[in-house]
Parts: sequence; C-alpha cells; structure tokens
Amino acid sequence: MNDLLTSDRLPGLIQAAYILAAILFILALGGLSKHETARRGNTFGMAGMGLALGATLVLAARNSQYGDQRPLAVTLVMVVVAMAIGAVIGAWRARTVEMTGMPELVAILHSFVGLAAVLVGFNSYLEADHLSGSIGTIHDVEVFLGVFIGAVTFTGSIVAFLKLSARMKSTPFALPGRHLLNLGILLASAALLAWFVPAEGDLGLVPLILMTALALLLGFHLVAAIGGGDMPVVVSMLNSYSGWAAAAAGFMLDNDLLIIVGSLVGSSGAILSYIMCTAMNRSFVSVIAGGFGSDGAVSGEERDYGEHREVQADEVAELLADAKSVVITPGYGMAVAQAQYPVAEMTKKLRDKGVDVRFGIHPVAGRLPGHMNVLLAEAKVPYDIVLEMDEINEDFPDTDVVLVIGANDTVNPAALEEPGSPIAGMPVLEVWNARDVIVFKRSMATGYAGVQNPLFFKDNSRMLFGDAKDRVDDIVRALG
Repeated sequence: MNDLLTSDRLPGLIQAAYILAAILFILALGGLSKHETARRGNTFGMAGMGLALGATLVLAARNSQYGDQRPLAVTLVMVVVAMAIGAVIGAWRARTVEMTGMPELVAILHSFVGLAAVLVGFNSYLEADHLSGSIGTIHDVEVFLGVFIGAVTFTGSIVAFLKLSARMKSTPFALPGRHLLNLGILLASAALLAWFVPAEGDLGLVPLILMTALALLLGFHLVAAIGGGDMPVVVSMLNSYSGWAAAAAGFMLDNDLLIIVGSLVGSSGAILSYIMCTAMNRSFVSVIAGGFGSDGAVSGEERDYGEHREVQADEVAELLADAKSVVITPGYGMAVAQAQYPVAEMTKKLRDKGVDVRFGIHPVAGRLPGHMNVLLAEAKVPYDIVLEMDEINEDFPDTDVVLVIGANDTVNPAALEEPGSPIAGMPVLEVWNARDVIVFKRSMATGYAGVQNPLFFKDNSRMLFGDAKDRVDDIVRALG
C-alpha cells in the first residue's frame, strides 16, 4: 500500500481515473435523455461515481502521507464514516419517499450541495496560506463566488422544498420594490468582493461573512417570490445552481473532476430550464423575477363560463370501449392519487380491445421535469405510446376520447383564448379539439396557477369527480 501511495505514477493514475469517471458521467447524461436507455444511463452514473470516490480515497490517503498532520488511518476512517452515514440516509430516503414527494426530495438535495460549497469556501480560505499577486486574487475570487453561489442555492432550495411540500404557501412572496432589493444585494456583494480580495488573513472573514448573509437572504427572497406554477422551472434552475456551486468547489479544491461534473450539471440544468421556459412561453428572467402561482385562489379574472356537466365511471367505460383512439393527459393529481397503476391496467385492457391509446405529456406536468414520465414508466406503460406535447397536439382533432387525469393548467384553453389570463401565451395540450373530453378531478377548484379553466364548461367536456385512483378502478371493472 505504501509503495502505491509513494509511487510517482499515482497522480497520473488518479487523473486517468477522473477522466474515465467524467466520460461515464457524460454517458450517463446521454442515457438519461431517453426512456429506453435511462437504466443504462443510471448504471454509467453509478459506475462513474464509484470510480471517482475510489480515486478520491486514494488521493486522500496520499495527502495524509505527504504533509497532513493526522494519521492515514484517521483520514480514511473519517471519510468512510461520512460516506456510510450519507449512504444510509440516502438509501432510507430513496426507499421510503413516495413519487409525489420526489420534487421536494430533489430540492432538499440541492440545498446540501449549496451548503457544501459554502463550507468548502470557508475552509479553503482559512486553511490556505494567503497567496500574493494574481494567483492570490484568482483564489480569493473563486472562494467568494463559490460561497455566494452556494449560499443562494442553499436557502433557495430550502424555500422550494417548503413550497413543494406544502409547508409554505405557494403564492409569490412579493415585497414592495423586491427587484430593487435583489439589485441592492448584488451591488452590495460586489462592493464586499472589492473589500475581500485585498484583505489579508482573518480580516477577509468580515466581508466574506457579510456576503454570505446577504446571499442567504437573496436565495430565500428569489425563490419565495416565485409562484407555485413556476416550481418545475425553479427545481431545474436550482439544479443548475447546485452544479455551478460544485464546479466552484472544484476550483477551490483544485479538483478537475469536480469542476467537470459541476459544469455538466450546471449546463444541463440551465438547458432544461430554458426548454421548460420555452414550453411555458416565458422568459427565464421573468420566472426568476417572480412568476405566477397560487394556493388555489382565483388569481385571474373570475368569469361565468356556464354550468359543467358530470359523468359516471360506467358511462366513461362505455365511451372508451366504443372509441377507436384515446389520449390520456396526466398531471400532478394522478401522482397524488397514485393512479398510475390502474391507469396502466386500463390502458392494457383498452389496447387488448383494439383501441389506440396514447399519452400526451406537457413539459411542466407535475412539479418536477419528467415527473409524469417516471410515474408511467414505474407502472410499466410502454415507452412508445408516451408522447410529448408537440408530438400529440396535432392529433387531438382526430381523437375520439381524451382523459384528463389530475391535470389543470396544462390543458387550460385560457392560455390561448384569453390574452389577459395570467397564463396567456403558455403552450398547452389542446384537448378540447377532441370529440369527447373527460376530466378527472376532486372538485371544481382552480389549478396550481390559480386560474379558472373554461375547458370544464365546454360542450364536449364532462367531469368525473372523486379520487382519480378510485374512479379509474371503477372504469377498469366496468370494462371487464
């Protein structure tokens, strides 16, 4: 072991392991881009992480041999114990979390990455000898920006967790002059950077601590001012922030792999946020500045669209049995009711009867990007019948029956028909163009964006009230 740790070839072997791990992470991202290759992508990711952790342990052992004051055994025990604690907590949460709880779980995981970047930044500043010249300036800027990004990610992710888990109201927390407040924090942070860089020793802690407090406040205020309707974008945005925080930590630790992985996460999260904003016809800046969303109250103009019509499960079963083509558009309500399994069973029965059944997925259905796709895959719904909004929208005029299960804002025609609506311009699934539309809902309440849905009152729409899982079970029994 000692021969390996003292070998001149070890640094090169560690770098080679890091490069291979980075390639595996890139392959993992590529695999996760499609349903069919997602399992393979996860396998690549786990292999890359295992290789990276192994190389890092060897590197820690080598550092203990060269200059560290603590014994090698102590270093290894500390690292292994930390990994074991994290593994136990991670495995426990992964096994116990419901699919409806995945968005808030992802959000809280992002907060850990942000907190780690803050701690690494402070440690890097306190442990390293103060460098002079341009090298010292670069290091100080790395520390400052890393702590800033990490602190914003930390509190922003906690607020997202609280909103997604209903521990905090989803309505935007709109303070008077909130944009000026955000701008003021950014300008103050820039001034603190100018103070921090030339400061020596412990004198630099004052501006660093002040900036950290301001960044924590900024992260809280940024996400608190964003409404529930934009939470899917916020989750992907925080994913991007956590990646850049990890990359900043990599610069501070002089770890190439952490820089690569952080950049991959940061850039992919930013691209996903852009795609989702495009799907909602909203600019990224408008979402960050404060989006739409409510806790169920009507936020748009309250209008009288007429009376809705109700339907019973046996009538829906008869309608489906006589149909040639059916499209199912799920939303977060399906996840809450855990109706994906009876939906999959109903789909199989209808396909066995010769009915063409497909699914239409809106990019922001649910509260997490890809949430509906994961639910359907979990229930063994065939990948090839799960289509994106752009692929299915043109087919609705030729569709006999559309089942809207737990969706609301993503099928709201007000987005296209009412210029004054809070969701005006947002692309939606145009389900009302089908011959018949059946909407599964618990009540006539508004969706997460707090906007009334005229779909419920159209002549070809009928409401099937109750728990989505129970109602689909009733339909499955009626189909025989």
